Amino acid sequence: MLVDNLELIIFSILAFFMLGGAIVMLLSKQTIFSAFGFLITMIGLAGMFALLESRFLAVAQIMVSVGAVVVLSMLTILTVNAQEKNLPKEQFKTLWILFSLGLVSPFTFLLYKVLLTLPNHFAEMETLTAKVTGELLFSKWVLPFETLSILLLSAMLGAIIIAKNRSKGEQS
Repeated sequence: MLVDNLELIIFSILAFFMLGGAIVMLLSKQTIFSAFGFLITMIGLAGMFALLESRFLAVAQIMVSVGAVVVLSMLTILTVNAQEKNLPKEQFKTLWILFSLGLVSPFTFLLYKVLLTLPNHFAEMETLTAKVTGELLFSKWVLPFETLSILLLSAMLGAIIIAKNRSKGEQS
């Protein structure tokens, strides 16, 4: 009983951090604060994996999302140096966020109901070890994994090139 309540409390805290990070990411006017919001969300997601007793996915989430994606995003943001005057004027930003929240809320409730039944399903499953996950990731899923890596790298390089071209045009 106490263990179930403790798991629910930890889940609630992690969900609060994830929602808070997502809200900060959406509402921040400065891109670096949005990246910090994304960082908090990804750390919360790693905590969710740890709560589900999937240590490998929790560590992989920290290494890949936090260690690579967020750091590269912050590096790109600092390199691009987006300024408030260059950002588009969004008149109905809050209205769109509320509309999206209303649209996503039923799915979130459905996901919550599914997550409540997950421990029963995990008890019936065969144990998934890091070796099995690594073999799947680097055999069956290697092409999508590498394609995503190339896509992220090219998007970052494209943003840097566009920003450098704009800054050269402003200096002339």
